[in-house]
Amino acid sequence: MKVVIYTTKDCPWCKKTKTFFRDNNIKYEEKDVGKDSKAAEEMVRISGHQGVSVINVNGEIIVGFDEEKLRKVLDL
Repeated sequence: MKVVIYTTKDCPWCKKTKTFFRDNNIKYEEKDVGKDSKAAEEMVRISGHQGVSVINVNGEIIVGFDEEKLRKVLDL
C-alpha cells in the first residue's frame, strides 16, 4: 500500500492526519507543498485542490482529514 500526504508545516489537519497514521501504524510519505513546488503541482493535478491536506492512498484521493474514509480505504 502506498500512502502519500501533501502537507504544509502549519496545517492542523495535516498534523491530525499524520497522528492518525502513526496511531494506526500506517507508513506514509510526506510531501511539503510549501517547500516543494513540484509536489504542489502534483497535488493540484491529482486532486483539483490547492489546499492541504490531500491524501493519496493507492490512487484514492482524500481531501482533508476524513477519518471514516481513511479507515475504509486503509481497511482499518
